[in-house]
Amino acid sequence: MKLSRLLILVGLLGILGVACAPAGTTAPVETNQVKMAKSYRFEPAVIKVKVGTTVTWFNDDNFTHDVRFTRGPAQFHSPPLRPGEKASFTFTLPGEYQYECTFHPQNMKGRVLVEGAAGY
Repeated sequence: MKLSRLLILVGLLGILGVACAPAGTTAPVETNQVKMAKSYRFEPAVIKVKVGTTVTWFNDDNFTHDVRFTRGPAQFHSPPLRPGEKASFTFTLPGEYQYECTFHPQNMKGRVLVEGAAGY
């Protein structure tokens, strides 16, 4: 009986740990493609690339979106992207770039980590 209670407690603590994890703790994914998903989010939310990489954002949603850098070594603001359209940017400077969709800034945010010759 005591073992089953312990297992239940450990399981509940594990669930709480996942449920209470802070937003934005997504591990970076090494890719140069970002999808604007149907649930008002960028997938993946955090990517990692090397200097010189061109990243493409593709609107896979039914609504218009865009990409605007809010922080980072360079500036970029795509035109409005209708469903099926895409925009690209070539990263020539290392650093962390934060971006958002200006139509849905509350929940559509992302980051690009650009690695230079000596790291970030």
